[in-house]
Amino acid sequence: MAGEPASSAKLGAIAFDCSDPTALATFYSKLLDVPMGYTSENFATFKAAGIWISFHRVADYHPPRWPDPEAPQQLHVDLAVTDIGAAAERAVGLGGHIADEQPAPDRWRVMVDPAGHPFCLSPASAFPE
Repeated sequence: MAGEPASSAKLGAIAFDCSDPTALATFYSKLLDVPMGYTSENFATFKAAGIWISFHRVADYHPPRWPDPEAPQQLHVDLAVTDIGAAAERAVGLGGHIADEQPAPDRWRVMVDPAGHPFCLSPASAFPE
């Protein structure tokens, strides 16, 4: 595009390692209320807010243990929500759980997906457009 440096980049995808790509993609697609995209035995993906989110099977996958630095979180996503409590209940109903460690429960909720990745539910107002 005109005016952009030749080295500019655009986020194309976020990828999660896991042991069951279809199951983890299903969790996030339902949580984000978007349709599933492609799935196979070793890979699953869907598009949310213009970004591809993909899930890759890793042999002998070991989940992170947030906030344990011996098994670091590797990556986490923040999901903007209008009601943190309702979103947490929905995530739990889909197979996630509320993390034991909550550094700022009045500001965001740390959750853990079914494969062990931490993610945060944050107020939508924290992510203005």
